[in-house]
Amino acid sequence: MLIVRTYSALQKAMAMQQPYHVQTAFVPTMGALHDGHLQLVHAARQQAQLVVVSIFVNPTQFNDAADFVQYPVSIEQDIQLLEAVGTDIVYLPSVAEMYPLGTANLEHYPLGQLENVLEGKFRPGHFQGVCQVVSRLLQQVQPGLLVMGQKDYQQCMVVQAMIDYLQLPVHMLRVPTKREPDGLAMSSRNRRLSPAERVAAVAMYLALLQMATNARHLPIAELEAKAASQLLAAGFHKLDYISLVHADTLLPVSQPATEPMLAIAAAFLGAVRLIDNLPVAQP
Repeated sequence: MLIVRTYSALQKAMAMQQPYHVQTAFVPTMGALHDGHLQLVHAARQQAQLVVVSIFVNPTQFNDAADFVQYPVSIEQDIQLLEAVGTDIVYLPSVAEMYPLGTANLEHYPLGQLENVLEGKFRPGHFQGVCQVVSRLLQQVQPGLLVMGQKDYQQCMVVQAMIDYLQLPVHMLRVPTKREPDGLAMSSRNRRLSPAERVAAVAMYLALLQMATNARHLPIAELEAKAASQLLAAGFHKLDYISLVHADTLLPVSQPATEPMLAIAAAFLGAVRLIDNLPVAQP
């Protein structure tokens, strides 16, 4: 496994590893890796001969400066995990490497309603930051396949919109959410939960499961209200949203229907903001 920290070193490493222009798969991460990330690497390995993983905590996608400062970092452990699962190249760029002209006055992407609903509503500017960093990484790595996790459902939609806008020759593979045995979605932020909060956190999965299971035949408003009550009873103290939405647009669903739907939530447990989603089974 090769570890590189600059774009020039990345180019040289890929030239060494890719003499015959084999398929390249790319997994962008912000580190603090867990089994969910490793599942993405496994999926990348199944599809491509060369697997590149980046670790970069991107400052432009944090609308809360405190969240950026508190984001967990475990780079040495991350490298060991990536080597164990057969990663070919690990890319560890600095902020200066990614944004040589600084982070002010960066490009703006036309994301439409995706910037105004759910995560877009509660984290203004977040998705512009995501696009700014992922576009740079894709242009540097130039993979044929981009591998991302379904837990960040709206982020996947945003990145796909950015790929379409830039007309980049890359296909996105969305990998299902990896969960703990009790159902909690794996997340780097779970490390910040206290033992009691970790026990309570599974309430989000259980509330979403109940919504998704009943979305085809029970009143939507009733399901959403009950799910919100479940989270508050479990100790979640700020609910940004817990909703049933159209899976293709993320717009609210008002009544049971046959179209693709998604149960999705974001809420705070202590100081930690957790997100998750579950697809509603097709009728």
